[in-house]
Amino acid sequence: MLPNWLQSVHHDGSAKYVSNPMPRLGETIRVRLRVGDQAPVRRVYLRTFPDGEQMFTAMYPGAHESPAQWWEAPLSIHQPIEHYRFLLQADDGMWWLTAAGPVEYEPLDMLDFRILADFQPLDWLEDAVFYQIYPERFANGDPTNDPRPEEYEYRGHRPHTYPWGTQPPENASWPLIFYGGDLQGVTQHLDHLQNLGVNAIYLNPIFEAYSVHKYDPIDYTQVDPHLGGNEALIALRQALDERGMRYLLDIVPNHCGARHPWFLAAQDDPAAHEAEFFTFIEHPDEYLSWLGHKSLVKLNYQSETLRRRIYQDDDAIFRRWLRPPFSADGWRVDVGNMLGRQGAVQMNGEVIRAIRDAVKTARPDAYLMGENFFDASAQLQGDQWDGVMNYAGLAAPLWNWLRGYETGAIGLQETIQSPVPYTTSALEATWRYRRAPIPWSVALQQYNLLGSHDTSRIRSVVHGNDALHRLAVIVQLTFPGVPALYYGDEIGMMDVPPMKAIGCMVWDQDQWDHALFNFYRDLVALRRRSSILKQGGFQMLTVETDTFAYQREATEGRVIVIAHRGSTPRPAGSLSVAHGGIPNGTRFIEHFSGYEAVVSGGVLPIPVQPQGASLWESVK
Repeated sequence: MLPNWLQSVHHDGSAKYVSNPMPRLGETIRVRLRVGDQAPVRRVYLRTFPDGEQMFTAMYPGAHESPAQWWEAPLSIHQPIEHYRFLLQADDGMWWLTAAGPVEYEPLDMLDFRILADFQPLDWLEDAVFYQIYPERFANGDPTNDPRPEEYEYRGHRPHTYPWGTQPPENASWPLIFYGGDLQGVTQHLDHLQNLGVNAIYLNPIFEAYSVHKYDPIDYTQVDPHLGGNEALIALRQALDERGMRYLLDIVPNHCGARHPWFLAAQDDPAAHEAEFFTFIEHPDEYLSWLGHKSLVKLNYQSETLRRRIYQDDDAIFRRWLRPPFSADGWRVDVGNMLGRQGAVQMNGEVIRAIRDAVKTARPDAYLMGENFFDASAQLQGDQWDGVMNYAGLAAPLWNWLRGYETGAIGLQETIQSPVPYTTSALEATWRYRRAPIPWSVALQQYNLLGSHDTSRIRSVVHGNDALHRLAVIVQLTFPGVPALYYGDEIGMMDVPPMKAIGCMVWDQDQWDHALFNFYRDLVALRRRSSILKQGGFQMLTVETDTFAYQREATEGRVIVIAHRGSTPRPAGSLSVAHGGIPNGTRFIEHFSGYEAVVSGGVLPIPVQPQGASLWESVK
């Protein structure tokens, strides 16, 4: 059991604790550690590891700002990734502080705090709030390009376009159920996005393919004609420019469709140059595919020619779409965790680094974001992804806390579920350990979502509970990283069978939850105007059975979020905040109710907390 005073020990990579979070190689900066002024600390040391050898620097007492005592030390940025931790000598022993928290044993270097030298942040990303759009289900802007049965046959079925939002027949083939959504529809509804306050779009795949999902591309160089073709994307780019908005494209470099000309050539002739793009077990019909799906043919990056076509050549796929006239602002890379991996061949890091080099050469300010449901920390060290879809570091732990623990895997028929509620301490520890190995500057670039086309909608996760839905949104918009909304969540859409999370966007405003929309719009505006929420540090303040509270902290103020999942309200009472370095006399106003409270005796007096979340902003 750790002593209580260790709760008051805090450091993170934000500007309040690091004098220059974006230092140059060779620069000397100052790091600060906050400790409760009643803590029995005698001395503090900064432990670094220059060129593989341990080094200690004695820290000196800095400002005393009750209830906190600051300790400071210089830190020389000697390496591309400078990692460090703290050793505290106290009356009750020796204690280490890493990014994963305090411990009494000597910890692993992998959990040290990390600062990147010469890191170039994406300045526009700080202000970004994304909105994910599944184009085929967002809006039908041009019915003349709707898929028709006579156009093609795919896997024994023909495409059908159904009236918007209607239920398809039970015998319909899911990959060929269309509703006519296209890029023209996206362009026509940009006013809705602007009214919501979002300023960046992530589009699910738009390259030519036979399926509705288009993760089986047959041409990486053409926008699917059923989505409006290349001209529709150019028109969308122009419309976004008029509104000061950005967009990401979705790409599948891990696999292509079984009808891609590369694969057809490889099947037709084992001596064809394209045959080396794939891994045949027995030519022509036994080959490696994505998780055994024969329509999704695995690409083999041992092929130099494939590497050139995908990312190396000047006109390679990853480069061309970032340039005019399309001028995409970045990429979301599908199944980034599996890219370049097939058994004995493990080229994941090599391929991602090369993609990064190509993307940043074509457009230095492009956002390179990968899909990864799992531990992506090795790819988040400043040399591979800018960020990932933050399922592991935000969404999944929050889902588990709200609904109960669930997990599974593709191919496993059942869902693995816990018979008891997911504890708040497990939520807190998961968030902390997922963030710990990642440099703070990179943590601020994670794509923070609550759901996507691959998961249930957040309102379905919480079984339609409006209070829990709003709780999740408050956390999403105040968590370190880049918020990313999923189309229709802002009006209360839920999963619909058989499409689940990719139902048709509801444009009949009589069916909207307008109060929920206004709630989203208010929080998006708060996020975009608050430097605290964009750049501030993060510290968990309270972990209770059904409640947690955290603060975002910056030199200009603080924001406290209190989340309560229980159907029985948390009684009015006190929230301990002294360990967060919050002085007596600090005044807070609750964002939604206007309720005011002042810190006294190290606690913030708070009213009854019903199911949901409250958001408290400090005022001067």
